[in-house]
Amino acid sequence: MENNKSFLWPEGILIALLALGGVFSLAFMTLLRPNTSEAQNRQSINIKDVAANVGTQQRIQILKAAMLTIWQQEAQVKGLSYPIPSSSQGVIINAAKLTQGKKVIALTFDDGPWPQTTEQVLDILRANNIKGTFFVIGQNLKNYPELGRQIVVQGHVIANHTWHHWYHFFNQQAAAFEIDRTADLIYQVTGVKTNLFRPPGGILHNGLVAYAKGQKYAVVIWSADSTDYKLPAVPKLINNVIKDSKPGGIVLMHDGGGNRSRTIQALPEIISNFKKQGYRFVTIPELLEMQDADQKLLGQKK
Repeated sequence: MENNKSFLWPEGILIALLALGGVFSLAFMTLLRPNTSEAQNRQSINIKDVAANVGTQQRIQILKAAMLTIWQQEAQVKGLSYPIPSSSQGVIINAAKLTQGKKVIALTFDDGPWPQTTEQVLDILRANNIKGTFFVIGQNLKNYPELGRQIVVQGHVIANHTWHHWYHFFNQQAAAFEIDRTADLIYQVTGVKTNLFRPPGGILHNGLVAYAKGQKYAVVIWSADSTDYKLPAVPKLINNVIKDSKPGGIVLMHDGGGNRSRTIQALPEIISNFKKQGYRFVTIPELLEMQDADQKLLGQKK
């Protein structure tokens, strides 16, 4: 997708800056090495190594923060959004209806951003050249905005999962607060205007989905549930995903909301299994575009 391509350039710059910082650090430590006895020299090097490493890490963090700020400002000016076909707006989607032969699957992650775990998921996806869809909780995005920016900078899709992740009934005003406040924060933090929504627990009749549909959100549920929130054994978690997955399917996993170490262990094997079956990984917007194209083609044939 064109929008995804526009997200990727800051990551390359950050990688280049990290590499440059490493080279600078090595050169800096070499120049500062004193000409003393071996024992004194070793002690001096150790002290300066620590100081140089701390200084380099601080410079890298400053550069990363500056690059993310610049990217965020430009994204807000552009008003980046994910194109959702009109056929999916205000519609509940469990999976895409695709013509035979299109073996695609969408990996989705809920309840982030979350310390450590979100970065680990991002690292696994990056290593496999896969883009996912992250349904974030407003409160968590408020607490960890840099993780939210990293999701988008690395080309993934960010989506709305309410502010509090509550399950009770919401009147229209309360539902508007949960969804609109999260949408506003996603835009403030990342510059992205999202029209993808997932209700907590997949609950469809507590007021949230009715409001989201009225606002033309695509309400995204799932077709394969890992049940990783129940902390099953890793083999069970993997089997939960694979056994219920079909072309056009949507996989539910979690990068936040608790201990997700088993999800991190299972994810590489899940990806490998899908690849062996010939699947290609897509984001939710890509999946919906494919479904829309298929429906239009079928309409023309009729």
